[in-house]
Formats: sequence, C-alpha cells, structure tokens
Amino acid sequence: SGQKVCYGDFKRSCYKLAYFQDLSRRVGFQEARQACEIDGGALLSLESEAEQQLIENMLQNLTKSGSGISDGDFWIGLWRSDDGLATSSACPDLYQWSDGSISPFRNWYTDEPSCGSEACVVMYHQPTANPGLGGPYLYQWNDDRCNMKHNFICKYGPGIFPTVPAGNPYDTSKPEDQYHVIATETGIIPNLIYVVIPTIPLLLLILVAFGTCCFQMLHKSKGRTKTSPNQSTLWISKTPRKDSSMEV
Repeated sequence: SGQKVCYGDFKRSCYKLAYFQDLSRRVGFQEARQACEIDGGALLSLESEAEQQLIENMLQNLTKSGSGISDGDFWIGLWRSDDGLATSSACPDLYQWSDGSISPFRNWYTDEPSCGSEACVVMYHQPTANPGLGGPYLYQWNDDRCNMKHNFICKYGPGIFPTVPAGNPYDTSKPEDQYHVIATETGIIPNLIYVVIPTIPLLLLILVAFGTCCFQMLHKSKGRTKTSPNQSTLWISKTPRKDSSMEV
C-alpha cells in the first residue's frame, strides 16, 4: 500500500505493507530487508500475540477494502544464517530477527519450520488457497528459500534507523530499483496536492471578489466618461445668443 500506519500501543508503532499485485515486482528476502532499512525501518519483528493480531487486522482491512489484494505471502524479519545446522533438531532455535530483536514469540504453521534450504520466513497470506493440516494459509509463518519473491512488511521506530530525506531516495531509472516505488512514502507531489486542494474554494472566492470589484470600477469609469461632456457644457452656450432685451 505504501503508507505508514502508526499505533500507540507498541514501542515501535509504525508499519508499512508493501504489496505488489504484479508478481514480477515482488522481491527476495534481502531486497525486502534493504528496502525497509533504506526507508528508515526494518523488516517486521513481532514481539507478542497482540502485535501479531494487529498485523492480521491490517491485512484483513486491506482485503475488505476492495483494494484488489489477493494471494501473496509477506516477508517478515525472521531468518537464520547458519546452514550447517539446518537439518538438526536445533534448527527452530536458530532463527533470529534481522532488526536485533530478541523476541521469543513464534507463530509457525503446522510442521514448520521445515529447515533445509529454507532459511527465511514469510507470513502466509493465501485467502483463496484450500486449507491444509494446520488450517487456512493465513497469517501463520512458514520458512521459505530466501531468493523466492514475495511482498513484505516494514516496521518503524524513532531513533533506531536513519531517516530518509524527503523525496524519492531511489533511482527508479534502474531496473533493480523499480520495486521501491510502492514501498516508499507518497512523495512531494501528492503532499502538494493535499495542500492545494483545500485552498481551491478560497482562491475561487478571491477571484470572484476581485472580478466583481474590477467590473464595478470599470462600470463607474464608463459612466463618468459618458456624462462628463454633457455636464461640462450645461452652462456654456456653443453659439452666442442675442439678448432680446438689448434689441431696439
């Protein structure tokens, strides 16, 4: 959606859902992680069941809004980097949050994580898929290969990551940067629109008042031009008259 949504219930209370209806524009885990960090945040870390429910509600509201969002899992910030122990029983304990959070909260789908070559984690979002053994493929977590292409969710908090200057921080002329467009803020032009649109009625009122004033001044000016010659000659005769009293 490209818009930050902020809540006051959590220490880091702003989130952004980066959803790409065009499948070719979805990105791998590291690309998603980089996009969030450049934008001043990090891939989503979840610290509690309440925060998990909050994200579920956001996704549900987007689906209900008729925005066209359909199947498409979302990268979150959980992953593991030690492939050497990927097949051991300790594998589930190797996952860590990319933003440094030490939250132990997990919401795995049944029989996940499967480990092996799947080292990065998505939040399921497949509303049209038939339910599996663990129920619908919605909001629970699954480990996947890090080079798979998905949507992603960013999380923001004050003072944790550098703030990106206003405007577009990406070079959209480069093919590899095109996916950033949806993940960034709306930019300068839409902000100007929000400022200009509310002032249109006031500008129209000023124009009407100015036009009326000019019309009245022009009308008065024409009136004076037409009447002044007649008024100036009322007491002056153009031809001398003979006074009848002087005649003999």
